[in-house]
Amino acid sequence: MIKGKVHSIQSLGTVDGPGVRFVAFLSGCPLRCKCCHNPDTWDIESGTEYTAEDLVSRAKRYKEYFGEKGGITLSGGEPLMQTEFCTEVFSLCRRAGINTCLDTSGIILNDKVRELLSVTDRVLLDVKYTTDGAYRENVGCSMAPVLDFLAYLNEKSIPTTIRQVIIPTVNDTEENALALRRIIESHPCVDKAELLPFRKICQSKYDNMGIPFPFGHLPEPPRTKMTLLEEILSGTPPKTDTAK
Repeated sequence: MIKGKVHSIQSLGTVDGPGVRFVAFLSGCPLRCKCCHNPDTWDIESGTEYTAEDLVSRAKRYKEYFGEKGGITLSGGEPLMQTEFCTEVFSLCRRAGINTCLDTSGIILNDKVRELLSVTDRVLLDVKYTTDGAYRENVGCSMAPVLDFLAYLNEKSIPTTIRQVIIPTVNDTEENALALRRIIESHPCVDKAELLPFRKICQSKYDNMGIPFPFGHLPEPPRTKMTLLEEILSGTPPKTDTAK
């Protein structure tokens, strides 16, 4: 019987995939992103143990709220740290007619991950930066595995949402937005993109853990900058003031 470690659960989430979703945040992450909002999920042993059957049974309680688009999302942490558990959960969901969504950084691609993706209806892929240098400096790994992961999603035509957190002075440039747009345009599996503003509400988690928040000194992006970058990403011409 496959068991997994779950850090927390959101019964009726609306921002982690299409529609209303049952979201399980799994424990464990090999990355140490400087902008991480959930440092309390890093340790895989910090979660509550569930069997796949237990987790899906809990999700089924909310099935009437899912509608046509909703379902279950496995997030983290990094769910690819518990690939076999995720595969069992999604396989049970498929049998129950529940839509499956994987929220991941895409840093691992092996046969077990490919098996998981075969029962995944949508991937939320966190493309944190658009250069290898930025990945190495702010994430601690190369960008290459992420691009390999995205290429596989494209090969298998798995619907993909690309997400990126916009961090002032780090990746809030027009050049970055254009580079992200080029990545999206070269992968037809990507049918949605979301730019998320950097937030510092996680500061208390770092304080409670007694560790520094690497980006705690940075400001949150203004709405005007987010709008500009969203327009560049979508290819929408910027709005101009035509008033005389």
